[in-house]
Amino acid sequence: MHIEFLVEEPSAEAALNNIVPRIIGARNTFRVHPHQGKQDLLKSLPKRLRGYARWLPADWRIVVLVDEDREDCRQLKARLELAAFDAGLTTRGAAGAASRIQVVNRIAVEELEAWLLGDGEAVRAAYPRVSKTFETRAKYRHPDAITGGTWEALEQLLQRAGYVPGGLAKVSVASSISRHMDPSRNRSSSFAVFHRALAELVGA
Repeated sequence: MHIEFLVEEPSAEAALNNIVPRIIGARNTFRVHPHQGKQDLLKSLPKRLRGYARWLPADWRIVVLVDEDREDCRQLKARLELAAFDAGLTTRGAAGAASRIQVVNRIAVEELEAWLLGDGEAVRAAYPRVSKTFETRAKYRHPDAITGGTWEALEQLLQRAGYVPGGLAKVSVASSISRHMDPSRNRSSSFAVFHRALAELVGA
């Protein structure tokens, strides 16, 4: 099977390039297509999906990944589902059987950085001076529930340990942490949903 990922920005591309092979295995292939932010992805999505619908092979799937960014999850998901429906593609939510799925829509709550914070061991492997117990603190215990922005929380965590003095370089940090991530131990609920959906697609 081949999976096409449509994501908001290069930091998501960097993370998925490291994470996805650990979920779908070596027998399956994938490609990540980054956009210039969330609005660029959402604006181009209907046209892009219509293009896929004209030639999508039977063994290809499309995964659309966007950040919640404090939007209403249900409204955002409905917008993604409608774009696929209008293009004539069958989503995971509408498919009666796994074999009929063409599109999977997933939302990172509230941002991709929650997924990075969800694996404390990976954070410390990339940045060894980070506290060995940061994920036990109330602020970080549930990554999807972090208030005030997850990228800001990750930046502050790294800066307290003496890293990223000039600010969070999102692509570099996403690549460094995701290189050490184990999908099975991530504490982010939205990552767990993403993980399960990919595993189901490839029958893992």
